[in-house]
Amino acid sequence: MKQGAQGSAGTGEPWPAVPAAGQARVPRQAGAARVEGVAGADGAVRGEHTHGEPVLPRPRPVVQRSSVRGQIVDALRAALVAGDLRPGEVYSAPVLGERFGVSATPVREAMQQLAIEGAVEVVPNRGFRVVERGARELAELAEVRSLIEVPVMLRLARTVPAERWAELRPLAEATVRAASSGCRATYAESDRVFHRAVLSLSGNEQLVQIAEDLHRRAQWPLVGGGPGGRGRADLVADAHEHTALLDALIARDLDVVRGLVGEHFTGAG
Repeated sequence: MKQGAQGSAGTGEPWPAVPAAGQARVPRQAGAARVEGVAGADGAVRGEHTHGEPVLPRPRPVVQRSSVRGQIVDALRAALVAGDLRPGEVYSAPVLGERFGVSATPVREAMQQLAIEGAVEVVPNRGFRVVERGARELAELAEVRSLIEVPVMLRLARTVPAERWAELRPLAEATVRAASSGCRATYAESDRVFHRAVLSLSGNEQLVQIAEDLHRRAQWPLVGGGPGGRGRADLVADAHEHTALLDALIARDLDVVRGLVGEHFTGAG
């Protein structure tokens, strides 16, 4: 991908292609004349036909439009965390669509979702610019997360039985494995899964959604460095705090829980 207004200065490796919605290759039927074509959104085959051949059933689309959009949103979020989408750079939907192997429409829809989340902003007639953030914003996010999550975790530490916390051990261990891989995007996803599982024990879905949004925003890269520039050792240390937190929650050691959660948010930056 080109740098600047049309691409990324990331690794240079192409992102996985996403199948286009409503398109499927029509199979060749045994004993029938050869048919070559691509099924459109209405199921009609575009291509050459011979007279007298059997009518083929309408093929099922590989994926639905909503699925394509969701896949691209996830891929763009991962590229953002990994630093493939750089703060301050402008990216166009057609160029990104070519990289993903889809039209510009689902990419534009996915970028609109990222704009709602605050990750990018619309640049008329050009595309979308990745928002530039500084250390102050990251510190503010850490403070807000602490204000929300620390009281909840302290309450859960008093009320949730030890066996329920033990059920989350595999998720905590998964974050350690993800961190050991050195892939920031993989670790970011496993980190969110663990935190969501912990907060879900509160039974407050609104709180979970707000906390997850703050968590995701805290993982975006900063101008000149930040979460996107964290090394493998930093990720591993961060992940081990999850297992330590579970130990403290099981032991109902509120002082340790309070300290670990606060340090975890600060260290995440």
